[in-house]
Amino acid sequence: MRLGVLDIGSNTVHLLLVDAHPGARPVAFASHKRPLSLVQYLDGDGNINDAGQTELIEFVLEAWEFAARHKAEDLLAFCTSAIREATNGAEVLARVKHETTVTLQELTGSEEASMTFFAVRRWYGWGAGPILDLDIGGGSFEMAYGTDELPELATSVPLGASRLTRDWLHEDPPSAKSVKELRRYIRSTLKPVVRNFHELGRANLVAGTSKTFRSLARIAGAAPSGAGPYVKRELHAADLGLWAQRISAMKVEDRLYLPGVSDARARQLLAGALVAEAALELFEFPKMEICPWALREGLILRRLDQLVFDDAVDPAPHVGKRKKDKSKKKAVKEGDKKTDNVEPQSTFEEFPVPVNNPAPAPIPAPVAGGLAS
Repeated sequence: MRLGVLDIGSNTVHLLLVDAHPGARPVAFASHKRPLSLVQYLDGDGNINDAGQTELIEFVLEAWEFAARHKAEDLLAFCTSAIREATNGAEVLARVKHETTVTLQELTGSEEASMTFFAVRRWYGWGAGPILDLDIGGGSFEMAYGTDELPELATSVPLGASRLTRDWLHEDPPSAKSVKELRRYIRSTLKPVVRNFHELGRANLVAGTSKTFRSLARIAGAAPSGAGPYVKRELHAADLGLWAQRISAMKVEDRLYLPGVSDARARQLLAGALVAEAALELFEFPKMEICPWALREGLILRRLDQLVFDDAVDPAPHVGKRKKDKSKKKAVKEGDKKTDNVEPQSTFEEFPVPVNNPAPAPIPAPVAGGLAS
């Protein structure tokens, strides 16, 4: 089946279409995304203003039409901290539903952390043992620990890179005083939370699952996204501390010359680095691995698991059959970008269509300004 996942984040709105069935890994088919920092549209009372709502609604309509055009059968739509913490979040969700017919599911911070952990566990498997997952978003920072598929402890704190940049780092480059004060605030916020995790035991593996961690690892020498998802990427605390110092002395425009840094992420890069540095220090780990799967993949895998119980699952086509000819499958590589430091206004990506995949029935197209019949 072709499944769409619409992710309304704090920095980016992103639709990912995958081809998958229960028991198989999801294979990316097409992607459509646009930088949209909803926190930049907050007024003095914490409401998302009309301009921000209009931008959001335009993208949701665009995304639904994109999914319908590519014959998606199912669409999971969710939002995270940007709308969850807005004063008028409920009104925004109601307006989106009325004008696009799309119902955005509002995930709590712990739900977001749990679903991301679920994806990490599936990626690394049972052999990884206890896992600690860290995810720095635009508005919040999620942490989850566990030995099973779902975590024993999952929590969220308001230490998102975009939020901290807006509230603490007003100068370009930031003053030494503001950086020092932000470091102190991050540590004072994390210490009581980390103490709760220490009571559960020590992880065998620490995973980082956000664009912020990927960018920081790339700056520190990890392989670019074009090398594919199976290349091992690590981020070491020693490198992170060094680069946090360097980035704090750089202007935003100079950060764009760093590998893996886009225009939309350059300004908040320092705040993300400070959170990552503090987390590794307080959790007492010298390094982390960068996991290519995160929240979107967690929701996809969870949906596929539900299908196992909702519908009868036929065996895979090759089970119990002998094949005379073996066809070669083309590997789907991560992204088609020639450079990994450019993030355009609106990005469309189409990946190779899997062989012998029957075309599913399209989802109904939305009606702008009202509910679809």
